Amino acid sequence: MLETKSEHVAPVMAAYGRFPITIEKGKGSYVWDSEGTKYLDFTAGIAVLALGHVPDAVEEALKKQLDTLWHCSNLYHIESQEKLAAMLTEHSCCDQVFFCNSGAEANEGAIKLARRYANLVLHKPEGHIVTFNHSFHGRTLATMTATAQEKIQSGFGPLVPGFKYLPYNTDSSVQAIKEDSECIGVMLEMVQGEGGVIPADKTWAQNLAAVCKEKGIPLIVDEVQTGIGRTGTLFAYEHYGIEPDILTVAKALGSGIPIGAFLAKKQISQLFTPGTHGSTFGGNPFSTAAGVATLEAFEKQDVLAKCTANANDLTMKLNEIKEKYPDQIKSVRGLGLLIGVETAAPAISIVNELRENYQVLILTAGKHVLRILPPLVTNESEIDAFIAAFTNVLIEHA
Repeated sequence: MLETKSEHVAPVMAAYGRFPITIEKGKGSYVWDSEGTKYLDFTAGIAVLALGHVPDAVEEALKKQLDTLWHCSNLYHIESQEKLAAMLTEHSCCDQVFFCNSGAEANEGAIKLARRYANLVLHKPEGHIVTFNHSFHGRTLATMTATAQEKIQSGFGPLVPGFKYLPYNTDSSVQAIKEDSECIGVMLEMVQGEGGVIPADKTWAQNLAAVCKEKGIPLIVDEVQTGIGRTGTLFAYEHYGIEPDILTVAKALGSGIPIGAFLAKKQISQLFTPGTHGSTFGGNPFSTAAGVATLEAFEKQDVLAKCTANANDLTMKLNEIKEKYPDQIKSVRGLGLLIGVETAAPAISIVNELRENYQVLILTAGKHVLRILPPLVTNESEIDAFIAAFTNVLIEHA
């Protein structure tokens, strides 16, 4: 017999600091809570909903898939998985794809692949992967260790060995990697999202890639948040004139259906032979049908061009606000529609006021940074509605 509890405990673990609303419905750039209140959602599920909530094309594909096949395991060929892999490799610098279920799992796989390359090709089984201060790569033990933030790691030791941290966007880190005989790979985000929305400097990124090539070690680019169009190109590395050897994606790939993937060039990917890695649900027919429909919608709806136009519009209007309220807005930064606004006031206070008083949802990326992530297909009137609400909050603060 199950034990009867004498004290009530919430059945869901309290691992999240949740906002006091329950979302029940979403469409396009809007969500509705359990009270029927409509919100303009400029979080996009933390950069997941590139096409907005419940996009028609993806919804249609998933309804069709529900009637055919949900799961069969990776012991068999899966048509939509192979189609999605072909689409990703065609539009990237990589040759092969491994599908999984999340961004953390994609980064975990990328780390495993880099370590296998270190063991079998570089013959450095004790070497380390360099990541950068304030990065974020996930919550598994290995990706948490790769994440160079003490607040993420605290209380979970001992950490996984084999990582070294260096400053982001500094020439000294490039030189340190160049001189480091035990470095077996470098892992970075083109824009540090959780770390404050900090884009990589283009020259720094190019120098970093050149050192990796010179040393013959893999450059791993984590595009879990920036990938699938968030910055105006399908992958953010395209802005920088570099090519990663291993690339990770997740969030926006399935339009809200859980899916992740890591891609690699063939000289590295070929080291994953049968039995070296696996995932029960990774690349299943349902999630890959969502991925195929998402990428097809990108092409048919010219989403990348829309993202660029919307990013230019929103960034211009945020900079106009910064000029008007220089004491309250310290900087506007980012790439595409991954935008950070550094504020004098605590960022969470602005987030709460926008939600409570104007029914607008945005996020934070640190104590004084707002993270603004609208769907890539948002429109001018929705951008103007956000700008009006944001301006009103700043006026109230003033």
